Amino acid sequence: MGLGKGMAVGCMGALALAMVPVAHAQQRSVVGSLPDGTQVETLTLSDSAGMKASVLTLGAALHSLDVPDRDGKLADVVLGDATLAATLAKPQYFGTIVGRFANRIAHGKFKLDGRDYSVPTNDGPNTLHGGTRGFDKVVWEVVDAKPDRVTLRYVSPDGDQGYPGKLTVTATYALEGDGRLAIEYRATTDAPTIVNLSNHAYWNLSGEGSGTAMDQELTIAADAYTPVDETLIPTGEVTPVAGTVFDFRTPKPIGRDLRNGSEAQLLRGRGYDHNWVVSRKPAKQAREVARVHDPRSGRVMTLASAQPGLQFYSGNFLDGTTVGKSGRVYRQGDAFVLEPQLFPDTPNQPSFGSARLAPGQQYVNRMVYRFSTDQGARKTP
Repeated sequence: MGLGKGMAVGCMGALALAMVPVAHAQQRSVVGSLPDGTQVETLTLSDSAGMKASVLTLGAALHSLDVPDRDGKLADVVLGDATLAATLAKPQYFGTIVGRFANRIAHGKFKLDGRDYSVPTNDGPNTLHGGTRGFDKVVWEVVDAKPDRVTLRYVSPDGDQGYPGKLTVTATYALEGDGRLAIEYRATTDAPTIVNLSNHAYWNLSGEGSGTAMDQELTIAADAYTPVDETLIPTGEVTPVAGTVFDFRTPKPIGRDLRNGSEAQLLRGRGYDHNWVVSRKPAKQAREVARVHDPRSGRVMTLASAQPGLQFYSGNFLDGTTVGKSGRVYRQGDAFVLEPQLFPDTPNQPSFGSARLAPGQQYVNRMVYRFSTDQGARKTP
């Protein structure tokens, strides 16, 4: 899904050799421009423990995160394009916010307050991550920048991609110490609408470009998942994970069951691309929903969220055509994605709850990723 020719772009990540400093913000640089001339910037965050992150204004994206291994060696554990040109030519949601509605809406249609709405279909017959020009494809305004945190804002006008209401969204990325990266999305509206926001970082705890992540051990705190049809829309069923390849209640390598040819759900998704039911409605407080351990590096990542669902995707469509920040090619299974959110297609499936946001309400999705190593005692986020 290219954005056309004639784009003026610069490099990002490890290849960003000619960034232009912006004096009024700490560790803030221009990396290039969109075809219409809009500049894209990156902001670098760091904390006293040596963790470092970078955030792009395009898609409010987490572009890198340097985390120490069991020997104290830092590595970037987030996948990303090597250049801005590559991102524009083939958007893959690397580290971006996804919305207005993360995940899928069946046939690009939903009903809200008795009125029918249509939004662009960009995933076969369905809408994925907001549509053809979701929040990942716009440049966000930086409204606050400090050495260890940044807040960005985007105002989505009424009718944007067919969604009702003017939606004002903020995305905050913060290094909070003790190995914690917090991502918080907030939204308000001037008219009833639907909202479901999440982050789409591709993780590899051995480091981006290091090869497969399928030997990394995943735990998901969920007793059930939502099966999907041939187009990856939930069927409406809520199925126990016990006795299935979807049981991650105790740690197991991500790839252990991926080649199980008797499981039709894995064939439909080309691997895992499903929603786990952590709870039937949002929790009052964040709780640990997932844990990943990398035996090679010793890195451990926990994820805490109050969202009811967790979409787990095993990097099924990384096809060897993307050159990452390290200059190495990304292939199937070289990363995994964990997206705390509402259940997919919630606007069309009342049994899944509600995605409705009204004026005077505030949507919040706060995700806390905590990094440690298998040398020390595990702590709860």
